Amino acid sequence: MRARTAVLCSVADQGVAALTNILVLVAAARLSTVADFARFSAVYLAFTVLLGVFGAYTGQPLVLARGTGESTQSACRSAVVFTVLAATGLGALLAAVASLVPGDTARALIVLGAVLPVVLGQDTARYAFAALQQPHLALSSDLLRLVCVLGTLSAQDYGTAPARLTAVWGLSALPALLLSAVLLHRATARSSTRLRPLLRRGHLGRRFVVEFGVGNATGQLSVLGLGAVGSPLLVGALRGATTLFGPLNVLFTSATSFGPPILHRIGDERRRVRAAAALAAVLATTAALWATVLALLPERVGRELLGDTWPTAAALLPATGSQYAAMAAGTCGLLALRVLDPRTTLGIQVAFSLTAVVFLAGGYALGGVTGAAWGLFLGSAGKAVATWTRVARLRRRAAVPAAPDGGVSAGAPPGAP
Repeated sequence: MRARTAVLCSVADQGVAALTNILVLVAAARLSTVADFARFSAVYLAFTVLLGVFGAYTGQPLVLARGTGESTQSACRSAVVFTVLAATGLGALLAAVASLVPGDTARALIVLGAVLPVVLGQDTARYAFAALQQPHLALSSDLLRLVCVLGTLSAQDYGTAPARLTAVWGLSALPALLLSAVLLHRATARSSTRLRPLLRRGHLGRRFVVEFGVGNATGQLSVLGLGAVGSPLLVGALRGATTLFGPLNVLFTSATSFGPPILHRIGDERRRVRAAAALAAVLATTAALWATVLALLPERVGRELLGDTWPTAAALLPATGSQYAAMAAGTCGLLALRVLDPRTTLGIQVAFSLTAVVFLAGGYALGGVTGAAWGLFLGSAGKAVATWTRVARLRRRAAVPAAPDGGVSAGAPPGAP
């Protein structure tokens, strides 16, 4: 498959997956009472966290595999099998713990434990198809899942209990999982399944799970914390503003999760970095244009999107748009690092996630909600600068010619960053 076609299929697949998640919540909201939707949302949030953890542990290391040979095929089979087995064990534990707690939320968590192998296994198969450089297979699976989810949820009546909604949503992914299993088996029929490498101490997934926890949990908890000790308006305004940039989140996720196999198609390392830089420029420009479009929306349209939250969210669009432009640069910088040296990203993620929290709190202290939004921009901008600085250092180190005695030429001591 040509690189351009692979990019289009990968982005389309991410769009279909994101659309499925959005429509699930929309359908659940229309089918549920306010209280039941809150319970289903809590369960869906738990699933989202587990989805991120498994994606970091099995999916992201998988897409760093080079080529489509037997080793990559084996890694793909192993990742999917490992995910199904681990999700089965984790789901059983979740169901056992939830069974000790009364209430509708606990019953829905029990059902989530039962369907966890289905939904997580299908998601890991998407990473496997990306690693095999066949993103069109992932797109086919996700299109089937979208159709099944919408079909089964549309057949439910208003007032459906959260546990039933969870069961319908989870089991609707079963046809997509079966299709993925068949397609993956055909693509990797001659490879073996080896689970032990996924449990080794040096497995990259462990680092990526820490990155996921730091990069996502830290920011979310800091916003909630400021909302608790400061103004609840902060949480609603920032949530509303970032919701408007949901399409860009799809592009960012597609770049970091499924970009490495595409960059690996480019033989020269310098050209890979240039491609990542070009992608950063495109995404940053897209963020700026999207922010402009949102700023020009009539208030009536804005209120249709966010209701009473629109006025406060609209006031944050300059800061949030700038933040997403900086996030575009930082995301593509991390993508370049994942290709050059994936072990260099953890330190940057940890340092600048904490830095973003400091800027967020400082901005809120100086300028309220608007100051907090600009603080998030500064954190994202600092992260972007750090990632591309690291990329440049790695490129310089790789470009240092070897000396005749096996060392390096003058001007760059051994081990210099």
